[in-house]
Amino acid sequence: MTKPEITWHDFEKIDIRVGTIISATDFEKARNPSYQLEIDFGDLGIRKSAAQITALYKKEDLIGKQIMAVVNFPKKQIANFFSECLVMGVYGENKSEVTLLTSSLPVKNGLEVG
Repeated sequence: MTKPEITWHDFEKIDIRVGTIISATDFEKARNPSYQLEIDFGDLGIRKSAAQITALYKKEDLIGKQIMAVVNFPKKQIANFFSECLVMGVYGENKSEVTLLTSSLPVKNGLEVG
């Protein structure tokens, strides 16, 4: 099932940027297994995110990985943590396995995806 059609104007409202994960820790207060990430978005600064990516990724393997994230959502409180961006990934068959969206080549942190 596909989602409703959107306009180009709708898509332009979404600010998707490239960032590099600089830290990853277990998010013990989350309902579902998650990590707390700190991501460097260059001129946009460092933002935090809660990500349910524990099925396919070990914390130590995430450091230095460039990812895609939506950076213009309002902050979202999850337990005692404020998530400042939405890390993007592809859901597996059962939605518990998320494959991160990454750049095939290194790029400058903070560049816009379009």
